[in-house]
Amino acid sequence: MPYDFDHAPARRDTDSLKWQRYGTALPLWVADMDFTAPEPVLAALQARIAHGVFGYGAPPVHLSETVCARLATLYGWTVTADDIVYLPGLVCGLNVVCRAVGDPGDAVLVQTPVYPPFLSAPGHQDRRLLTAKLDAEQRDGQLYYHFDDAAFAAAIDPGTRLFMLCHPHNPVGRSFNVSELQRLAAICERHDLVVCSDEIHGDLLLDGRRHMPFATLAPEIAQRCITLMAPSKTFNIAGLGASFAIIQNPSLRRRFQQAMRGIVPDVNVLALHAALAAYQHGADWLDELRVYLAANRDFMLDFVRRQLPGVRSTVPEATYLAWLDCRGAGLEQPQAFFLQQAGVALNDGATFGPGGAGFVRLNFGCPRSTLAEGLERMRWALATRA
Repeated sequence: MPYDFDHAPARRDTDSLKWQRYGTALPLWVADMDFTAPEPVLAALQARIAHGVFGYGAPPVHLSETVCARLATLYGWTVTADDIVYLPGLVCGLNVVCRAVGDPGDAVLVQTPVYPPFLSAPGHQDRRLLTAKLDAEQRDGQLYYHFDDAAFAAAIDPGTRLFMLCHPHNPVGRSFNVSELQRLAAICERHDLVVCSDEIHGDLLLDGRRHMPFATLAPEIAQRCITLMAPSKTFNIAGLGASFAIIQNPSLRRRFQQAMRGIVPDVNVLALHAALAAYQHGADWLDELRVYLAANRDFMLDFVRRQLPGVRSTVPEATYLAWLDCRGAGLEQPQAFFLQQAGVALNDGATFGPGGAGFVRLNFGCPRSTLAEGLERMRWALATRA
């Protein structure tokens, strides 16, 4: 069944954070797509609403079974229903894991640049933040990021208890390869670190790539790993708030659940039913979405190379997010420049931590006409600046 990603519903004045935050600017920022969710998800929501009662909910009987079967099919990963802890959002999960691992004053390590909640969650839970920069290199006018073993190991101090991994990586779009993951795992084992692996974009690998959950590297790695997943980015249902943690170490799972008590609400009933429908019936939609996103990426890369002098982009292997280095264009604050001069809203790279100043993050999860308009506005702003 063909899906029409070239046309999307109008979202302005529809309570959309993405389309309201920056007024009339064209929004290519926050990580939600402009596409309608899969029809089976809409049908499941409509059926649940027709029931008319919205009391306290519990995960549908088949949701955990579906998640377990999906992980086995996609990754050969044997997970039981007991290993799954449902959450109302991934950012909530990042904060819970910081609260659950170690004690106040202990340290949490992250690789930068990175999704901003990775930087804020440790401090919210009285932990110290440590950062290790990803290694960046330029090839053929484009940016490529790699895991830097030495920088990572050097950033660990005696009080480090937790490493939070973004895999696939937001904002640089890397899908870390097996060698990189194994080297990360070896260092974490050597320093006895718990690993929280944010894999919310794990379904959005492009060009036929296959995701490898960090916990599947080895049974001993699974015992020190908390994996965060969700259907939200995959099927564009982020506003419903459904995600889950997979924790195969019973002791670590109990600590995580204890950290949730009294502060983390249950997932709402609509989100649970949407998640079940997405995982059971959304595969065809997802296959076509990945093809469309890859074509959008290629369109964006070609435009940046030809029309945005001084701007370099990553080549996203996953996600619908591009990371643009604007320093060569002489832009010290590119987010403000493109907002004010082009009417295009992007994410400010400085908020992604060390290594982010002079960058912007661009969301290409939109109809190609929207992407083309945004890029053309950016070209015009650069060409006509004083």
